[in-house]
Amino acid sequence: MAKVCALTGSRPSSGNSVSHANNKTKRRFKPNLISKRVWDPKLKRYVKMRITARALKTLDRKQLVK
Repeated sequence: MAKVCALTGSRPSSGNSVSHANNKTKRRFKPNLISKRVWDPKLKRYVKMRITARALKTLDRKQLVK
């Protein structure tokens, strides 16, 4: 399963792991995905989605998650 948020589309980003000796190796920063039921007013039913914690916080603020 892809590590992509269904709402925001955020994907894994890349960067470096830096050791104490300042050696750099490539690493991936994965998004914090959560499976959640979200109410869809158009369909008038719940839809199961994989969204990031940040998107979930936004939906919670707009009162769409139950």
